[in-house]
Amino acid sequence: MKRMTIFAMVWLFFIPLVISGGYPKTPGEHKVHPYMHPGSLCRGSVGICIRPYPAFQWFLLFSDSLLGKELPKKQLLDNVRNYRQTHEHAIIKEFFQLLSIPNVSHDHENIRKNAAFIKKQMEKRGITTQVIDTPGNPVVFGELKVKGAARTLLFYVHYDGQPVDPSKWIDSKPFTPIIRPGKLKAGTTTPKPIPLPSEKNPFPEDWRIYARSASDDKAPIIALLTALDALKANSIFLKNNIKFILDGEEEAGSPNLPYFLKNYKHLLKSDILFMCDGPGYFSGDPTLIYGVRGITSISITVYGADTHLHSGHYGNWTPNPAVRLARLLASMKNKNGKVTVNGFYDTMVPLSPLEKKALNAIPPYDEELKKLYGFAVPENKEKPLMESILYPSLNVNGIRSGWVGKQARTIVPSTATASIDIRLVKGNDPADMVQKVIDHIKAQGYHVVSTEPDRETRMKYPFIAKVVKSEKGYRASRTSMDLPISKSVIKALSEYSDRKTVLIPSLGGSLPIYIFEDILKVPFIGIPVVNYDNNQHQPNENLRIGHLWQAIETFAAVILMD
Repeated sequence: MKRMTIFAMVWLFFIPLVISGGYPKTPGEHKVHPYMHPGSLCRGSVGICIRPYPAFQWFLLFSDSLLGKELPKKQLLDNVRNYRQTHEHAIIKEFFQLLSIPNVSHDHENIRKNAAFIKKQMEKRGITTQVIDTPGNPVVFGELKVKGAARTLLFYVHYDGQPVDPSKWIDSKPFTPIIRPGKLKAGTTTPKPIPLPSEKNPFPEDWRIYARSASDDKAPIIALLTALDALKANSIFLKNNIKFILDGEEEAGSPNLPYFLKNYKHLLKSDILFMCDGPGYFSGDPTLIYGVRGITSISITVYGADTHLHSGHYGNWTPNPAVRLARLLASMKNKNGKVTVNGFYDTMVPLSPLEKKALNAIPPYDEELKKLYGFAVPENKEKPLMESILYPSLNVNGIRSGWVGKQARTIVPSTATASIDIRLVKGNDPADMVQKVIDHIKAQGYHVVSTEPDRETRMKYPFIAKVVKSEKGYRASRTSMDLPISKSVIKALSEYSDRKTVLIPSLGGSLPIYIFEDILKVPFIGIPVVNYDNNQHQPNENLRIGHLWQAIETFAAVILMD
C-alpha cells in the first residue's frame, strides 16, 4: 500500500512534467498563455516560487481541485490592490508617457504616435494587437484569447482628445502632465503643482493628475492594462476572451466608426460591449450605466420687419420677434419644467421593476449639486436629477436677437433665433419628436418654413417660424438590467468589490451606441471610472488618483465575471 501511494504521487508529478514540456529554460518561460497557465490557483509566496515549474503547477491545480479550495473573491480584490500598491510609480510613469503624446483628433501625426504607443503597451501584455486604418484616424484593435472561455467581453475606449488652448491652463501645459495635491480652487492658482513622491511613498488618493485626456479618455486605457497586469502577477485565471476597440476620433464625432464596425465585424464578435468613457457617479462609488439618451436638435427663427427699426419711431407698432420667440418658447414648458408639446412623453419605454429598484437605490446628491452650481431650486421640484434625466427633454441652448451690453441699440430687431436640443429616451424616434415640436409651433398660429422666407411669404403670413432640423440626431439606447449578462456584471462587482455599486438605468448625456447595436447586435453597459469634476473638454482637465486606483479594481472584477 505504501509503495502504491509513493508510485501514485510520483506518477502525478511526472505525467504533467512530460505534458507541459518539462522545466522552462528560463524563469517565466511557458508554453501556455501568461494569463491562462495552469498554475492559476497558485497564490502567495508559495505560488510565486513554484510558478516557473509547470509540473508543480499542475500538481497544485489537481490538489486544489481535489480538496475543494477556492480563494475568496474579496481576497482576489486584495491581491489586485496589493499589486497596485506595490507598482504605483510604474503605473503613473506609463500613464504620464501616454499623456505626454498630443492627441487632438485633427493632429493626425501625433494620433498615430498614440496608436503606436498603445499597440506596444498592449503587446507587452500578450494582447494580439493591430492598428487598423480607416478613412480618418486609425482604430487600435486588441484581442486576448482564453482557452475554454465562457464569454467574449468587448471594451471600447477612445485615445483622442479635445482641442486645447495652452494659455488657459494654469501653471501647466496640456501635454506635460503634472500632479497637484488636490483640485484647483475656482479662480485661484492653488494648490500648486508638486513633484512626484519618492519611490518609497504612495500617491495619496486625493492628489490629481492634470493633463489633456487624463480623464477623457486615457485613464481607462491604463486602468485596463494594469488590471491585466495585476491578474497575471497573481496567477489569476481568466474566464473570458477580451477584445479592445480604441477609437482615434471620438472627439470628432467618430465619423469612421461605422466603417470600421462594418468592415471588421468578423473581429468583433462578442457577448457584451463595455463603454469605458465619462465620469462615474457623484458619490465616487463604482458605477454601471445601462443606457444613454439620444439627441436631435433644431433652430427656430421668427420674423418681424425685414430690417431693424428705431424703437422710438416704431416701437409699440411693429412686431417684435424677440418677444414673440420668448412667448413661443414659454408655451413649450409649464412652470414645473414639464414639456407641454402634445405627445412628447407618449413613446417612452417604462423602466422594469428591477430598474426602478436600482433608480431608488441611487444615493441622492441633489443638494450638493445645487450648492456646487449655485442655484436654489431645480426646474422640476418633484423629481430628483437621476429620475429627471430618464425623461425626454427640450432645452433652449441659446437665444440671439439684436444686441446687448455695450453694443445694445435702441431698435426693434428684425429676427430672433433660438437653438434647441431635444434629448431622447428609449422609444423616442428623433424625426417623430421633432415633428411634434413643429406641430406645436403650428398650433401657436405660426406658418412654418424650412428656408428663409421671401417677401411674398412675409407679407402673406403674420406669424412665420423657420425651423431647421439637425441631420446628426440619433436614438437613445438602453440595455435591460434584467438580461442574464447584465445580472452577471452586477454580481461580479458586488462579489469582488468592497464598495456598493451604483446602478444607473440611463445617463443624461448622449452617445451613438445605436451604431454598435445596429451593426454588432450586442448589448452594452457603460463603465465610467473617472471623477465627475474632471473638467472634461475644458482647460485644466484632471483625474483624481483614487479614481484611477478604483478603476483598476473595477475592471479586474468585470474581466473575472462568471
